[in-house]
Amino acid sequence: MTGILIVAHAPLAHALRQCALHVFPDCERGVQALDVQPHVSPDETFGAARIAMAQMGNAPVLVLTDVFGATPCNVAQRLVDGVRSKLVAGVNLPMLLRTVSYRHEPLEALVSRALVGGTQGVMQVAITAPQNQARKRNDQSHHEHQQ
Repeated sequence: MTGILIVAHAPLAHALRQCALHVFPDCERGVQALDVQPHVSPDETFGAARIAMAQMGNAPVLVLTDVFGATPCNVAQRLVDGVRSKLVAGVNLPMLLRTVSYRHEPLEALVSRALVGGTQGVMQVAITAPQNQARKRNDQSHHEHQQ
């Protein structure tokens, strides 16, 4: 089973992990989190990330980070090898839930699941409550008589 390591700005990594555990309580061992603290050097963070990765055992690992180009992603880029571990930036909760749900799949398939879950989870939601919709011009006023 593929392990999942979330590396993100504090406190996002642990918050996302807690959300995943809320939905999938059985994923506790397979999902780890590393919160990148604001005043910790990238080298210290890399050391902590190596420890977190080692705790995942010999399983393949998908590393999820929050922002491409930021410290968590830069640290994770040094961590992954592109074969037994892969990196996806832009983590959100739909992405994480999709990856946890399919963590039994091979790493390459899980990368695809992560990308699809992350993008499909972002959408504009239509307002359906009548009081929040603009009244159409040819709608009858509520005060007019009804037939």
